[in-house]
Amino acid sequence: MAKAAKKAVKQAAPTPPVKAATKKAAPAKKVAAVKKTAPIKKVASAKKSVPETMAVPAKKAPAKAAAKKAAKKSARKPNAAFMAPLNVSPVLADVVGKKPLPRTEIIKKIWDYIKKNNLQDKVNRRMINADEKLGKVFGGVKQVSMFELAKIVNNHIQK
Repeated sequence: MAKAAKKAVKQAAPTPPVKAATKKAAPAKKVAAVKKTAPIKKVASAKKSVPETMAVPAKKAPAKAAAKKAAKKSARKPNAAFMAPLNVSPVLADVVGKKPLPRTEIIKKIWDYIKKNNLQDKVNRRMINADEKLGKVFGGVKQVSMFELAKIVNNHIQK
């Protein structure tokens, strides 16, 4: 029985060190995580020491992208439909003037008029309050959404 008791003690003895080892393993993982982040910082600072042959393609890519953007800007032409002068109705002429204007300029002048006369709603800035001149353009409606403005202007222009 003494041998059996010694075997039981030997088998029971390794269990506590295993538990202690698992407790020690958790802090070791934390240390390993810290060690993993430290080399990342060193790698980030080590980018300066990258050989020029490896750094050249990275520098050329943004230059090509900038050249493409510059080429696109210079090659783009305005759409003729937007730039065509349009005649305005007499009601709209009170707000923007009697000259034929492109659609973009008509909208721009209406917004200048709205801002000059402080016609944007104070609470909901998307709404435009009509005064006497804009009330005629809006068809008698006292308040219009800014998204409806282009639709309303379309009713008051002719080619």
